[in-house]
Amino acid sequence: MNILIKSATIIDPSSEFHNKTQDLLIEDGIISKIANSIENAKGFQEIQLDNLHISQGWFDSSVCFGEPGFEERETIANGLNTAAASGFTTVGMNANSYPVIDSNSDITFVNSKANGHAVNLLPIGALTCGSKGEDLAELYDMSTAGAVAFYDYKKPVSNPNLLKIALQYAGNFNGLVCSFPQENKIAGHGVMNENVTSTTLGLKGIPTLAESMQVARDLFLLEYTGGKLHIPTISTAESVALIREGKRKGLDVSCSVAIHNLYFTDNVLNGFNTHYKVLPPLRTQKDIEALMEGLEDGTIDMVTSDHNPIDIEHKKIEFDHAAYGSIGLESAFGALKTKFTLDKTIELLTQGKTRFGVDSLPINIGKALNITLFNPEGAYTFSKGHINSKSHNAIFENESLTGHVYGIISNNKIALKQP
Repeated sequence: MNILIKSATIIDPSSEFHNKTQDLLIEDGIISKIANSIENAKGFQEIQLDNLHISQGWFDSSVCFGEPGFEERETIANGLNTAAASGFTTVGMNANSYPVIDSNSDITFVNSKANGHAVNLLPIGALTCGSKGEDLAELYDMSTAGAVAFYDYKKPVSNPNLLKIALQYAGNFNGLVCSFPQENKIAGHGVMNENVTSTTLGLKGIPTLAESMQVARDLFLLEYTGGKLHIPTISTAESVALIREGKRKGLDVSCSVAIHNLYFTDNVLNGFNTHYKVLPPLRTQKDIEALMEGLEDGTIDMVTSDHNPIDIEHKKIEFDHAAYGSIGLESAFGALKTKFTLDKTIELLTQGKTRFGVDSLPINIGKALNITLFNPEGAYTFSKGHINSKSHNAIFENESLTGHVYGIISNNKIALKQP
């Protein structure tokens, strides 16, 4: 791949060119020159875009694509195209397919479907067989095939001894165990946050206790066993405090927060719009403030779109019976940019890589090119026209967002949106 990128503002604190507007010459996929102005002496393809900014390629630790089994929701091919158009060069794909991805051959299948794409797909294998929470899946075999973590997507590990054994076993090969933070016996049949709003609407609530109790249990188990634990998509102030204390003790724990849990409170459910039905549920302004503080002080390690396409038959129905989940790749950058500075937004979109074994590639001479291209300016209203996913269950529909993504350059491939 030979290209010349013109007048790009580099957002990469690890690069000597951070916050500088430069030309970049790429030869055979390697950055050979960065300068104020570079002449296109060899007639390479030129990329010149309005208010072009570039950063290290973005990473999302939690996306769902449906395939195999739920191709009507999303396919791996279209999901990866959506990720590229949304600025992500690497995504972790959850195991909530049919059948569940819980074996070496399943991981091999997923990798084969993603082979040759600009976006790197990292398979996340199921923690238990069929994600049923009864017996550990083939963790080591899946890791040898390329699984980067083990997670029963949105399904808590109800048996504490099973999680204890998983942490001990995975610790033998440095495996990352994920545990969804919800105690189902406390959550019961709740469908939203337990609060004044749930009482007003007559909907059963999920108390914050259901999350904090599970987080506390998991941290106790981690302290006992050792190993590596990731707690995906926390949503409460109590969880932030517990994980902050766990890190102070030196526990090898990380966590993420879904972008929509930083943006919306449970008040938006007054219209019973099922696009807002997500798990964990939308909480209160107090929780949002604690989550934002957790991002600022490093307690929360990464953000995720928690992208989960759901077909209309399972989403546009009575609120109690609608499936949980929202697509989020397409709106991730625009939503974060409304809440954070540009530098912080890019930090949040890139800092989760190390935890999942992804190498960071600084934008420096001699490095392979793995970048996201974007314009951080320009407000717009997110609508169906901005959706690339097969499913349209978008929690950010009709929201005012900021900034536009042009695409990515990764794996010696250029994946840019058509003007």
